[in-house]
Amino acid sequence: MDIKAKIDELVGKIKEDPAMMEKFKSEPVKTVEGLVGVDLPDDQINPIVDGIKAKLAAGALSGITDKIGGLFG
Repeated sequence: MDIKAKIDELVGKIKEDPAMMEKFKSEPVKTVEGLVGVDLPDDQINPIVDGIKAKLAAGALSGITDKIGGLFG
């Protein structure tokens, strides 16, 4: 499994579904396991969850900097 590709795929699914985003925020491991369809061991699922959290945070920061840039541009 290509972890980076899987993280990108899951981020897309989570971002396009507000209910899924809320579920991910409250239960990230269960949400990812549900999306993947497999109950993975913690040592395999935690890096995926961490990667998704990082991508979602980076996307949120990007949106904020775009808005700030628009104020001064």
